[in-house]
Amino acid sequence: MTSSTPTSTPEEDSSSPFSRTADSHPPLKTGATSTVDVAPKNALDRYFGITRRGSTVGRELRGGIVTFVTMAYIVILNPLILGGTKDVVGHALQAAQIGAATGLTAGVMTILFGVVARLPFALAAGLGINSFLAVAVVGQVTWQEAMGLVVINGVLIVVFGATGIRTAIFHAVPQPLKAAITVGIGLFIAFIGFVDSGFVNRTPGGPPVQLGEGGSISSVPTLIFLFGVVLIGILVARKVPGGILIGIVASTIVALIAQSVLQLGPSVKDPNGWHMTIPQLPSSWVTIPDFGLVGQFDLFGAFGRIGALSATMLVFTLVFSNFFDAMGTMTGLAKNAGLAYKDGTFPRLRSAFVVEGFGAVAGGMTSTSSNTVYVDSASGIGEGARTGLASVVVGVLFLLSMFVTPLTLVVPIEVGSAALVVVGAMMMAQIREIKFDKFAVALPAFLTIVTMPLTYSIANGIGVGFISWALINALSGRSRKVHWLMWVVAAGFALYFVRGPVEQVLGH
Repeated sequence: MTSSTPTSTPEEDSSSPFSRTADSHPPLKTGATSTVDVAPKNALDRYFGITRRGSTVGRELRGGIVTFVTMAYIVILNPLILGGTKDVVGHALQAAQIGAATGLTAGVMTILFGVVARLPFALAAGLGINSFLAVAVVGQVTWQEAMGLVVINGVLIVVFGATGIRTAIFHAVPQPLKAAITVGIGLFIAFIGFVDSGFVNRTPGGPPVQLGEGGSISSVPTLIFLFGVVLIGILVARKVPGGILIGIVASTIVALIAQSVLQLGPSVKDPNGWHMTIPQLPSSWVTIPDFGLVGQFDLFGAFGRIGALSATMLVFTLVFSNFFDAMGTMTGLAKNAGLAYKDGTFPRLRSAFVVEGFGAVAGGMTSTSSNTVYVDSASGIGEGARTGLASVVVGVLFLLSMFVTPLTLVVPIEVGSAALVVVGAMMMAQIREIKFDKFAVALPAFLTIVTMPLTYSIANGIGVGFISWALINALSGRSRKVHWLMWVVAAGFALYFVRGPVEQVLGH
């Protein structure tokens, strides 16, 4: 098979004062896969470019299923986060309604992303943003007003994507930082897997984290996680088709057997228990979704309740977190899928940015918080997904999850975490693109990589990388290495990092 470069259309990456034309893409790309010059087999193949990206319908289906399995927890977790907090007037969202709206929004937006952007990325309610809303926002405003701020955040991101501002910032990021973002995301999702499985835990005192409980692995769920890591690793190393999916299914069966024998409880009551869902076959298979939260948002109510300046700061925080977290995630996923060009961009870049922005709008309108691209999509990419068809599969499964919510409880988080660790290891391969012998490159890249897992935030890692790259290169005589947009974004991140004191000053 001969390699060729994926082409962009004017619609995909149209020129603007901020972005390049489609023809300005370099003729080479990096990644594990390459496109091939083979005639499409049918209209579906032609539309999604399945054969052209070296994939098959079977791989896309498997990849979509794997991505959904590793993301299905959000249908359960989002209601726990958003439904567990009362707002400023004492109102709380209903968990059942949040669950239904979570599946609806994730399903619709992921299908839309797959059809428009044609990339194997799935969208759902962003964990960082929903936690921020529950912890820092609804103590000041109502839930409806908080979701109105999310809608405004989404509209701004759509505007940034449609006008080319987001694309221009993407182009301004140096290639070593783009590679560092991919590596950092790999470490981040692996660390998420370690924490969610109980392999890594907080300590009562002393070091921030420790191995298991008291420095040792003592729980059966964590052992099943390790079994899943080894099994999936072996299958992937042996290049078994569907290795990740097979490993997830096999590990889930082991978990079901272990639970039926040991009757373990949740880890909140027993440190040796399951960390989120208890794997067991449901007694009821079908539920009727309640869409009562759809449309329950107040667009400008927060500005009247807490004042324009304070509300603007909340929107600023949402935009920065949403904007750069998603941009970094898409960068890493595209490179991991072998779809990135040599400069780090990828096909249908602008379409992806715009649709992802609409995910934030839709999340606010349905009270599920901003919907954004999920790093868990890397598990489906590891399974072979390369096109938007996989996203369509994920979206359809999310829509079905509204009616079969009990089935989403069968796969424990420990099993999904095993897949994340393996995929994190795959993403580490991008570290070879960073020239660590040049310290002006090495230090910003290193800070980007380590900040993501250590602060549990992709956006934080990007911000630290931007600021350190601009300062170190400029002050060491390499100011030409710093694009002017890097200075603008670095200044914005500096304000983002001190937003707490700024909000306190504005509050007085």
